Amino acid sequence: MIIALEEAKRKLTDMRADLTELGSALRIEALKEKAAELEAASLEPDFWNDAQRSTRVMQEIKQMKDTVEEYEALCTRLEDAVTLAEMAIEENDESSVEEVQAELDFVIREEERMRIEVLLSGPYDKNNAIVSFHPGAGGTEAQDWASMLYRMYNRWADSHGFRVKLLDWLDGDEAGLKSATLMIEGVNAYGYLKSENGVHRLVRVSPFDASGRRQTSFASVEVMPEFDDVDEKSIEIRPEDIEVTAHRSSGAGGQHINKTDSAIRIVHLPTGIVVGCQTERSQLQNKETAMKMLRSKLLAIKQQEKLDRVEDIQGVKTNIEWGAQIRSYVFMPYTLVKDTRTGHENGNVDAVMDGELDGFINAYLKMNAAKEQENAK
Repeated sequence: MIIALEEAKRKLTDMRADLTELGSALRIEALKEKAAELEAASLEPDFWNDAQRSTRVMQEIKQMKDTVEEYEALCTRLEDAVTLAEMAIEENDESSVEEVQAELDFVIREEERMRIEVLLSGPYDKNNAIVSFHPGAGGTEAQDWASMLYRMYNRWADSHGFRVKLLDWLDGDEAGLKSATLMIEGVNAYGYLKSENGVHRLVRVSPFDASGRRQTSFASVEVMPEFDDVDEKSIEIRPEDIEVTAHRSSGAGGQHINKTDSAIRIVHLPTGIVVGCQTERSQLQNKETAMKMLRSKLLAIKQQEKLDRVEDIQGVKTNIEWGAQIRSYVFMPYTLVKDTRTGHENGNVDAVMDGELDGFINAYLKMNAAKEQENAK
């Protein structure tokens, strides 16, 4: 047992160098200085005259302070754990082995999480994420699979402290969903979830097939950032280019959804993009939210495809089928979830469906960072 304590102490002391390196990567000292500068600016008499700007600055200050506090708390936790290990060794206290090991595991886990956050340096990574679900061909099978993915991302968001808001839901024919859209709110929501954009493939014995045959189903997950302020001039949407329809709300929102004909669905005719909202209090509010989502989607496509004008967007690509998948979820004859881009896999398919996605997300972020480093050479 004393050997175990010695080994834990060695690993803990080795972690000091890792945390020093992490502090440099997070630019802790620079964050402290920048936060102090912004706080000084917030004391100026005219600071609150521009409400939008002042709100953004206060959010920046909070994010910087949170990062610094998290980092410093982790450094303190490490030193406390080293002290605990040293005292246990000195007193030959074998009962402390479990506690020291738990502290070591915590420090390693938190250091990894904070290091991953360093990779979230994209222009919109800190934004909220708008996540939409669409079943592929296959009727009830694919619609049920889309609803399983909907549940999976809800579980992931809940376990990470993100706020989830249902924006739109269209029931499936017999089970599942035909389409659904979530807003996942919180710092770095888009940065983490951008890895999930793409086609997801399911292999299982169908619960809807009396013969118990194996079925392969596909569904797409579309992830885009919520843009804080989409310039209407840069994303101009002409009234004649949209088709707006009202319908009755339904689905996963249950009692929280207004069961009147206030839900709105908008089709952007030139591109075929469809957006909807049903969770606001009135038809007008639902239309405003849907228009904001449409502008965000058009802006995201415009930037991804490096287009000069929205009019250059050719249309929505809906290749939800074999060969296009980013990840496969196999429920039988064995259980395995494997990402086709990174090679990361997890044999515990139930845990993944309950929202255990961090391994896949982290592998994608590391792969992207490595590619960017290679391209920069």
